[in-house]
Amino acid sequence: MDASARGALLWKLSTLMERDANVLASLESLDNGKPFPNAMYDVQGSIKTFRYYAGLADKVGGDTIPSDGPHFTYTRKEPVGVVGQIIPWNYPLAMLAWKWGPALAAGCTIVMKPAEQTPLTALYMAALSKEVGFPDGVINVVPGYGPTAGGAISSHPEIRKVAFTGSVEVGKIIMAAAATSNLKKVSLELGGKSPLVICEDANVDQAAMIAYMAVFENQGQCCIAATRTFVHESIYDQFVQKAGELAKARKVGNPFTEGTVHGPQIDDTQHKKILGYIEIGQKEGAKLVTGGKTVGNEGYFIEPTIFANVTDDMTIAKEEIFGPVQSIIKYRTLDEAIERANSTSFGLAAGIVTNDINKALTFSHAVEAGSVWVNTYLAVVNQAPFGGYKQSGIGRELGKDSLEGYLETKSVSIRLPAKI
Repeated sequence: MDASARGALLWKLSTLMERDANVLASLESLDNGKPFPNAMYDVQGSIKTFRYYAGLADKVGGDTIPSDGPHFTYTRKEPVGVVGQIIPWNYPLAMLAWKWGPALAAGCTIVMKPAEQTPLTALYMAALSKEVGFPDGVINVVPGYGPTAGGAISSHPEIRKVAFTGSVEVGKIIMAAAATSNLKKVSLELGGKSPLVICEDANVDQAAMIAYMAVFENQGQCCIAATRTFVHESIYDQFVQKAGELAKARKVGNPFTEGTVHGPQIDDTQHKKILGYIEIGQKEGAKLVTGGKTVGNEGYFIEPTIFANVTDDMTIAKEEIFGPVQSIIKYRTLDEAIERANSTSFGLAAGIVTNDINKALTFSHAVEAGSVWVNTYLAVVNQAPFGGYKQSGIGRELGKDSLEGYLETKSVSIRLPAKI
């Protein structure tokens, strides 16, 4: 299929998503528990992702290379082939778009396993892809459990690449399976323990709001959640008070009830895990500012939770909780904050709030993270690569970098004159 035809199909898919936006958002809320407006935001973002890659599909090309001797040398970009894609439950539709978009633009065919907790939007998108006119076999959605369906994708000898978003532990299993089967290409977007540094010159109210959004978005079930909030000692108490006020005012409830901004956790396992971390935080001496309890008698709701007086050696400051738990940590100097921010095996994202451009640039260049945000957070855009340092992953999602991950580069040299 011509590249322009692939782009046209991707664009057509995005128009059908616009047509069925309410259905997709409803399925996403039912699947995941996120409030309906948040789910609709994800639908609109996914539409933009597909349109970005629709525009890139016919822009893929190689280079003409000056070479020694009587040779004409150029490169070709060719699709990897069949790719396996395994997506998580926290942003099911967005993660599907992040992976389908570049793979289809590159000319690959897809075998995707959605998370067993959240298969509905992936199945609906498969039906839309058929309505669009993608040829049979180009897009395949295979619901199932990780050890079986995911294991088969990771180890199948005919799959040339596997792209996974999820935990570090599972990422290592997938990488090992890929290596021992056919040494397939691997891209991994894994966990995080992201730092957000609040400088002494920041407006406390604005900084607290940025931190609030950075940690409680999607019920804290976000790989880039800024769960380590480093606050300068001169504004620490004021910041803690404001953060507590914001968390207490956050409306928790039914995702389909107007005004709800905070839905349930994904399932009983995650619910219990988060409550376990909250208990550990209290036992290790962190000060519980607000939250820490289950909301209501039904469902997997947890109060937005804030801990103060957190130290770097505490479990809640070291391990990814994947829930609505904010640890507010005191620091004295920016150099100290950078060193402590980097003292983790993760490196997915980081942020800083300051009015000093020198501090902003110093932090941005020194922090070990794939995405850095200044005076904002969660500013993920389709045009920019997204991925992690250290154990937060391999390769990049989004942007041209993601498209490159689904391509092989072939060098061709022709002796001149070509006639022999």
